Amino acid sequence: MKYNRPLRRLLQLINLESDLDNYENIHETIEKELVFKGTNLWILVFAILVASVGLNMNSTAVIIGAMLISPLMGPINGIGYSIATYDLNLFRQALKNFLFAVVAGLLASTAYFAISPISTAHSELLARTSPTIYDVLIAFFGGMAGIVAITSKKKGNVIPGVAIATALMPPLCTAGYGLASGQFTFFFGALYLFTINTVFIALSAFLISQILKLPIRGTIAEAQKKRINQMISVVLTLVLIPSIYFGYLLVQKEKFTEYAEKYIDNVSVVEGNYLLKHEINPKTRTIHLVYGGTSLTEAQKEDILERANDFFLKDVNIQLEQGFSYADIALRNSEVETLKAEINRLNMLLRERNAELTGISATREKGSDLLAEMSVLYPQVSEVSYARTLNYVTGRTTPDTLALVMVTTKGKDLTGKEKEQVEKWLTTRLKSGTIKVLFNK
Repeated sequence: MKYNRPLRRLLQLINLESDLDNYENIHETIEKELVFKGTNLWILVFAILVASVGLNMNSTAVIIGAMLISPLMGPINGIGYSIATYDLNLFRQALKNFLFAVVAGLLASTAYFAISPISTAHSELLARTSPTIYDVLIAFFGGMAGIVAITSKKKGNVIPGVAIATALMPPLCTAGYGLASGQFTFFFGALYLFTINTVFIALSAFLISQILKLPIRGTIAEAQKKRINQMISVVLTLVLIPSIYFGYLLVQKEKFTEYAEKYIDNVSVVEGNYLLKHEINPKTRTIHLVYGGTSLTEAQKEDILERANDFFLKDVNIQLEQGFSYADIALRNSEVETLKAEINRLNMLLRERNAELTGISATREKGSDLLAEMSVLYPQVSEVSYARTLNYVTGRTTPDTLALVMVTTKGKDLTGKEKEQVEKWLTTRLKSGTIKVLFNK
């Protein structure tokens, strides 16, 4: 007796029948919410458009609003409830209205995304394309909460929360985006998520209706009951198996990323080398590491690769890359200095060539000046040739610079004294100690 009292108290706490609404009220509520006409139809249309805009603009708040106003939960609960109570007429009505809502949602969202100028697949769209077993759990437990609230006298604010948690409208509109953009990975991924939500919300309604022993509303043969149960099992299996596989892949991806990040922290500094950047690719199980500092030796590379075994990363492709090393910097600095020296040498040669060109230009001008000045003193001088050249002498290694002047007269020739005066004048005029004057008639 002493042990039965706490047990009875516990059973009273978890007992659903104490708050159970009248059976007829439950039936009327479910029947009323599965029909899409009048108010419910307009709410469905607006919810589809709001969800499409929210997904298109990547606005979480708008998408949540669409979930809250969406009436899609009604027919799904009706399907589960009608199967549990063997109400075939209600089942047909619920299924017909549900299919109508799905087709309307697909058409409206496809039309919206087809005319929308923004076609980028934002994170809110991408989040609806990879369902896993965790989405099954959300749909199942969310559906449980929803049907419990519907069958209870105390409805509370459970239904809006269930609508947000199970998120029926966003995957349906994401499927519409996939159709409009021709991206069928979006279409099938989102449609699969929508199927998961639909099936497991309906399953929740079916189970709770049976647990609460809601009255049977139709008479069917045992063979038909057995066939219904078999069909339920087949549908659940077909929907559940892919989600388990995708859930397994998700867990593997998260584990790989977690271990890879711990491994990267461990090898971020390796004897004078430090990690510049890293990339983790769970899909290909690849880790790309780029180091800077002193060049990685073969022993250091071996050590980095072996450390992966300590973090459960045995079958991983680890790619090591040297971003830069101090030795490379020293080599490049040396190359820069060599280039600077070569540039200085070329600049010097250029200056010499420029000086030569300047000298040639000055020589040309000086020859013209000599003719003008000399013809004033000696009118018979008709031509003057002037050049600076090198004079090589036997026994000397370095040539002298020689100023060479040729004076040509016309008519009367210069006397010997005049020639001597011309030579002295040219020596003074050209400021050159080594000068050679040739006279020509």
